[in-house]
Amino acid sequence: MRLFTCCSAFALMGSMAAADYTLHIIHINDLHSRIQPINRYDSTCNAEDDAAGECFGGVARVKTMIDGLRAELDGQNVIVVDAGDQFQGSPFFTTYAGEAAAEFMNEIGFDAMAAGNHEFNNGPAGLASFIDQVDFPVISGNLDLSGNNDLNGKLLNSVVLEVGGEKIGLVSALTTDTAEISSPGSSVVFMDEIESLQQDVADMEAAGVDKIIALTHVGLVKDLEIAQDVAGVDAVVGGHSHTLLSNSEEGADAYPLINASGVPVVQAYAYSKYVGHLTLTFDDDGNVTASAGESKLLDASVAPDAAVAARVAELGAPIEAMQQEVIGFSENAVEGDRSFCRAEECEMGNLVSAAILDRVKDQGIQIVFQNGGGLRASLDAGDVTMGEVLTVLPFQNTLATFQLNGAGVLEALENGVSRIEDGSGRFPQVGGLKYTFDAAAEVGSRISDVMVEMDGAFMPLEADKVYGIASNNFMRGGGDGYSVFEEKGMNAYDFGPDLADVVAEYIAANGTGAAALDGRITKK
Repeated sequence: MRLFTCCSAFALMGSMAAADYTLHIIHINDLHSRIQPINRYDSTCNAEDDAAGECFGGVARVKTMIDGLRAELDGQNVIVVDAGDQFQGSPFFTTYAGEAAAEFMNEIGFDAMAAGNHEFNNGPAGLASFIDQVDFPVISGNLDLSGNNDLNGKLLNSVVLEVGGEKIGLVSALTTDTAEISSPGSSVVFMDEIESLQQDVADMEAAGVDKIIALTHVGLVKDLEIAQDVAGVDAVVGGHSHTLLSNSEEGADAYPLINASGVPVVQAYAYSKYVGHLTLTFDDDGNVTASAGESKLLDASVAPDAAVAARVAELGAPIEAMQQEVIGFSENAVEGDRSFCRAEECEMGNLVSAAILDRVKDQGIQIVFQNGGGLRASLDAGDVTMGEVLTVLPFQNTLATFQLNGAGVLEALENGVSRIEDGSGRFPQVGGLKYTFDAAAEVGSRISDVMVEMDGAFMPLEADKVYGIASNNFMRGGGDGYSVFEEKGMNAYDFGPDLADVVAEYIAANGTGAAALDGRITKK
């Protein structure tokens, strides 16, 4: 029997650990509503390709893999955890909010989950509703929730699981820029990840817990800092950066990844494509003496769980017709992977920017800003379906227009490249604009050579000149650090058509030729 308790109410009896206690941690992260199988571009897979064995993941395969691991490890010490971001990413979320995620997570049988930034996309109330529906604790340790009635006392600080007679402590942290990239509201206060985790670890150790796992949603760079700087953490199971750690996949860093601290760090990509399995061996004092494991690919060799697949089909029926509607054709694949769209000019950024600019070309708009983090998938060549477009643009953002002077445009660009080394979603994909950036320069002085297209010719950006800007309502409202749009934007209108509809209509009329790279963003 496995029990959980909130660390703020420990009622733990000390016990002597048996030597060489082994714990198996089965984990996923950043599923992003990929309830159905996905294709190689991380978009929803069509039935024909799935039948041909060309697709991956989906919650039915996640269920099969985790059930198989449990059976293989029968009688051993196992926990199943999720490092956050179940929400947002497909029509399943836009249709069912968190209800479908809750149902399938309960069916799979998770033991705990870290809150991800996207769990706040429907505000604290949306996350609270999800927590009410699940059979396991949801944790996030660096949040002050005292001012939020929806989550206070419901989203736990940390948790202790009892596994094989031993206490396993789970502490957690959520990326502090959630306030900018999601919708937690002002009543959710974010605290420093390292300091909060250290305090939670100290509380657990004081209560006699000596096996402590950090289940985090902060990204790999911060996870490695946690492994280095938070004393008492035995392993870090993370998410947010969608990092594949694997010993078998070409180009991936090792699983587990171990830096000078000796603390193993793991992550298993995203979108239901992999399930991670980390094995930790502890000595009698609760120290990790060995760690090993792998991210396991959920390809066609993993048969979907029949009951879960049937339920997915049932829930998917109302949206299947919309998903499969062919809205256009693409001569070539359009790259929308985050490794490009958050770091340099990318094809999907060009395509979306072209669609926006085309829609508002008669409204005095010269410049388009699209945050790279708002682009969530690629398109393959051939027919393009509405479901694919919604997978690329799942956030139900609306087209927003406003006016801003050149100095504000420069400020926005500087914000956009200010966290490029972190893979931040604020990276600016643009239309009607060219710029150069130097990631090695000091933050705030990375942008140069900004040119604006005016009457068919590119002209230098003028600080005092007022330009027409189009973006999405998330950015216009200050999301992803674009406070200059909210504070200095003039004559703003945030209630245009859904961005996915704008792009779908553009592809229907024009195809995807505008995606071609043209050098509008240059790296020094």
